[in-house]
Amino acid sequence: MRIIRTHEDIEAGIAGLVLLDARLEHVVGKAGPVPLRRTDPGYRGLANIIVSQMVSKASAAAIWKRMESLLGEITADAVLALDDDDCRRLGLSRAKADTLRRTAAAAVAGEIDLHAICDVRAPAAIHELTAIKGIGRWTAEVYLLFCAGHPDVFPAGDVALQNAIGHALGFELRPTASEVDSLAAAWSPWRSVAARLFWAYYAQEMRRDALPVVP
Repeated sequence: MRIIRTHEDIEAGIAGLVLLDARLEHVVGKAGPVPLRRTDPGYRGLANIIVSQMVSKASAAAIWKRMESLLGEITADAVLALDDDDCRRLGLSRAKADTLRRTAAAAVAGEIDLHAICDVRAPAAIHELTAIKGIGRWTAEVYLLFCAGHPDVFPAGDVALQNAIGHALGFELRPTASEVDSLAAAWSPWRSVAARLFWAYYAQEMRRDALPVVP
């Protein structure tokens, strides 16, 4: 499994994608530079992605900034020390606070190793992550993509990716997650680079930035 660590890895992936699907040459030309967007694995990275669930990028960034101001270093132990009033002041919904706590408790108890999981094949890693209540497929896949550098995951449920694919490939209607899954299968073993490519296309051609707030 080739980990995506550098811009050279992105370039290799893009070259591979164009060979796999000639339609993507047009997407590459429109997308401009494709960012690497890597951050260190561990609780902090996963917590940031959890905070980004189902809110705007600006809202997620504001919550994260407040967490950093209050906690300094965002660790599993620090999050477990937060009480309900703290979470409300931070702007965390009850559901997000509960997910952050459950994930922190699992990490502290050794029930999940957020570093070791980076070396696990995607299906098994996603299964392990989504066993924690509140972590769905999107959160697990984004963690593997940006924190683990996994080369072959594609968050098909991401609405921005669905919109970008529909726009770039000429769909009349936005493709469903199932349709995107089927399309993305042809982009293996570079699906993570394909996701980055379509996010870049979305930002460039549709003038919006929908990436999770990964520090």
